[in-house]
Amino acid sequence: MKTTKRLDAALEKLYNAFHNDTLNPECCNHCAVGNICNNTDSWKYLSDDHGSLQLNYVGIIHQNLGRRFYGYSPLELLNIEAEFLKGCGYILPLNFRNAKPKHPTSKETLFNGLCGAVALLCSLDGVQNVMDYYPLFQKETEVSILENSQ
Repeated sequence: MKTTKRLDAALEKLYNAFHNDTLNPECCNHCAVGNICNNTDSWKYLSDDHGSLQLNYVGIIHQNLGRRFYGYSPLELLNIEAEFLKGCGYILPLNFRNAKPKHPTSKETLFNGLCGAVALLCSLDGVQNVMDYYPLFQKETEVSILENSQ
């Protein structure tokens, strides 16, 4: 499967964060986009609320100027983070009034969030979802059916 440089870099950072226990949906440095942006929180100034899809003034300026952060536009970054948070079980935007998962840093919660973020990352680059194992199992099933029929 052919992927892009920005997708490879993002997936590697998210994979490392997940396995090194440095992924935290409630921290702007260690959430999905925080990790993609090398554990900086500069991306959070593109919106007024964590998890919002609405660019603020600064975000609109960067978006209109065509700026990219680690390969992604401001709007793409907000969408990636929103998918991650939704996958983790948050109601957006992130604040004290909206529901959040019981165990926000459990491996299961984080994995579900990563599935959402990775699906969006792949779709942004026109690549088949790397987390989609169904075609792999389908091919294995076809091979075993062919072997059994011989």
